[in-house]
Amino acid sequence: MSKILESINSPSDVKKLTVAQLSELAEEIRERLIVGVSKTGGHIGPNLGVVELTLAMHYVFDTPKDSFVFDVSHQAYVHKLLTGREKLFDTIRQPGGLNGFMLRTESKHDSYGAGHAGTALSAALGMAVARDMSGGSEHIVALAGDAAFTNGISFEALNNIAAQTRRMIIVLNDNAWSIDKNVGAIAEYFHKIVTNPTISSLHGRAAELVERFGGKTVAHIARKAEEAAKGLIGPGMLFEEFGLSYFGPIDGHNLPLLIETFKFLKTQNKPVVLHAITQKGRGFQPALEKQKKFHGLGPFDAETGETKSAGQKTYSEIFAETLTKLADGNEKVVAITAAMPNGTALDLFRPKHPKRYFDVGIAEEHAVIFAAGMATKGYKPFCAIYSTFLQRAFDPIVHDVCLQNLPVVFCMDRGGLSGDDGPTHHGLFDISYLRSVPNLVHMVPKDEDELADMMYTAMLHEGPSAIRYPRGTGPGVAVKEKPVALEIGKAEVISRPNHGNCADVAIFGLGAMLPEAVRLAEMLRLEGFSAAVINPRFAKPVDKACVAEFGGQCGLLITLEDHVLAGGFGSAVMETLNALDVRVPVVRVGWPDQFIEHGKVDALRAKYGLTAEAALEKARPHLARMMEQVLAKHL
Repeated sequence: MSKILESINSPSDVKKLTVAQLSELAEEIRERLIVGVSKTGGHIGPNLGVVELTLAMHYVFDTPKDSFVFDVSHQAYVHKLLTGREKLFDTIRQPGGLNGFMLRTESKHDSYGAGHAGTALSAALGMAVARDMSGGSEHIVALAGDAAFTNGISFEALNNIAAQTRRMIIVLNDNAWSIDKNVGAIAEYFHKIVTNPTISSLHGRAAELVERFGGKTVAHIARKAEEAAKGLIGPGMLFEEFGLSYFGPIDGHNLPLLIETFKFLKTQNKPVVLHAITQKGRGFQPALEKQKKFHGLGPFDAETGETKSAGQKTYSEIFAETLTKLADGNEKVVAITAAMPNGTALDLFRPKHPKRYFDVGIAEEHAVIFAAGMATKGYKPFCAIYSTFLQRAFDPIVHDVCLQNLPVVFCMDRGGLSGDDGPTHHGLFDISYLRSVPNLVHMVPKDEDELADMMYTAMLHEGPSAIRYPRGTGPGVAVKEKPVALEIGKAEVISRPNHGNCADVAIFGLGAMLPEAVRLAEMLRLEGFSAAVINPRFAKPVDKACVAEFGGQCGLLITLEDHVLAGGFGSAVMETLNALDVRVPVVRVGWPDQFIEHGKVDALRAKYGLTAEAALEKARPHLARMMEQVLAKHL
């Protein structure tokens, strides 16, 4: 049973401890993390790696007066435990519980909310400049992993820090891993100082020189030579060229060293970078052995690290397997990911076609423009990026892909609600931000087999296209051996009244919402209304003929979508009706104009009315008028 951790109600309690007690607390925190996250799921690996770093930061600095900005912030669990939220920790990522990321509304100690990478340095600089302008004295500390420096935003911030603030601390948490092994020149650059034998032997050579020749002058020269060599080939050179003073690398698990270093950095009247080497998953052997798996996962066995087998294949796996088959038959098919080979399941594609697999790091804008460049040379890039992360690349989608009408395929994983990860990860806006762009085809599959068909359709399509599909598993429909091409913009009528009779109500169930549309049709039938059920397939272009047919014969149209209502599929249907001058009531079911909290998908859909039951209640005023009209005809 944790003893010291139970006594920590705020960072002030941390400061009362001795360094020896801090080391004990570190082990208690690790135990608490492993046991807690094993029940709820979450980002266990990153948090096990920053225990000592976070402890040292809270020991030396004073939040909320001082501000900590965590890049991505999935590594803020330790921070939450030390800031009065330990008793709530078992609720993390659970409905109504703690958020898995920093959240300003959750605690005064959470100075900045985040869920995407590369934001910490810019946000921290903004805070530092605001402090300077107001004459404040507080410290601003940005904690960013090495993977964050593959993101261009980080370098945009670095380009401005020295010129715009007199004082700021950046902690580079270097563990060599993000969700997968970091890639690219920047990642390799950061590790030069750690792995290069020349650097590791510099201290020894300097000591030999001093011993051989003696004297303060020689010692000074040796030290300067060491520093120069370190700067020439180490990561310090990068930061020094940006005008920041570089310190490190140091052991990110050595508490006494971290504390003394932070105390020293507090006194520096200049922007500084502390390079700390940490071990992702430290203290939990399964996480050390499988760092990719334990970056973020569902519940697991706290002793063995074993997780329950998913059994049914996820949409992501179906995507990767289908793409592999397409690549088998078409040498121009390539796969691109922005540091998410595991999350998008492209780690299944990579071993089969390693020369046609590209991981560009956390650089979504670059990924899209890179794909555009490949497309100009006749290749067919499938760019697999979460819906929420593709938002970052909106301008390149418009300017570099769609304006040039290039055949890039955007495969948007996590299209719709992302459940436990919460508002930073929900993919609820992609229809809105993409359907306004000319030349782009936007598809939404009803099941796994249709996803494969849409990918085949996109491969054959000569312009840009996007496919959104949900997180996790689908209905469990088997994928046929050979996909078929779909007619662009053609909806599928799932059911209609017998004998070709006109339906009272037409229900458009987009993608994952089609099962609710089928349930709603049955509920309407029991109340005496006939209903047609349509699988739209395409969020853009909308099937005008289908909308015209059912809009002209039905008394009510109902649209259901796992997307915000503002600018979504329902809006597209209403725009189409208006253009056709067809007047019929439309009930739209989707997410409201607000950010949706984390929680279980089914529970959140029930809460916000994305169910057949809620749709029926929303439609009742229209159904009542339709019934009155029928009765009036028979009077």
